[in-house]
Amino acid sequence: MTDLGRRPLLFLDVDGPLIPFGADPPEYPTFRAHGESETNPLLQRIDPEHGPRLTALGCELVWATTWLADANDSIAPRLGLPALAVVDWPEPSEIETRDARAGLHWKTRVLVEFAAGRPFIWVDDELTDTDRIWVAAHHPTPALLHRVDPRHGITAADYTALTAWSRQTSRSLPPFD
Repeated sequence: MTDLGRRPLLFLDVDGPLIPFGADPPEYPTFRAHGESETNPLLQRIDPEHGPRLTALGCELVWATTWLADANDSIAPRLGLPALAVVDWPEPSEIETRDARAGLHWKTRVLVEFAAGRPFIWVDDELTDTDRIWVAAHHPTPALLHRVDPRHGITAADYTALTAWSRQTSRSLPPFD
């Protein structure tokens, strides 16, 4: 198995964690991705330093956002990231409706299925204890569900928590063949 298959996954939401919604967020220089004719003004809220900081976590980054593949076109270049894997969301179903009534986030089941037993971090601004309890009961390896304050996006304190979990989890993974 390659290193890539052994690294924890990091499921990354965009709205809230990377695009903060607080009053007067910092604005970074205007950046147009290749082929963009117009720039979404919200994209100016993305701190380009997130790219190196996310990469330094040593996880396999995966978009877990309703931006879907558009995240690779509009956001990855701003962060200096290559195209990432994208979680495809299924059409709403009765299971999702039942989960929502129980307080489970609509992404939770899909991300656990996508992880297929691999350790993972999920960075989102809509996580609750219901999601953490469900993942702990249904996922066989370590998982960190890390809620980010959408007013501020990912902060230095968030990176401290993500780094600590990533290092501890990486040490506990079996050695490479």
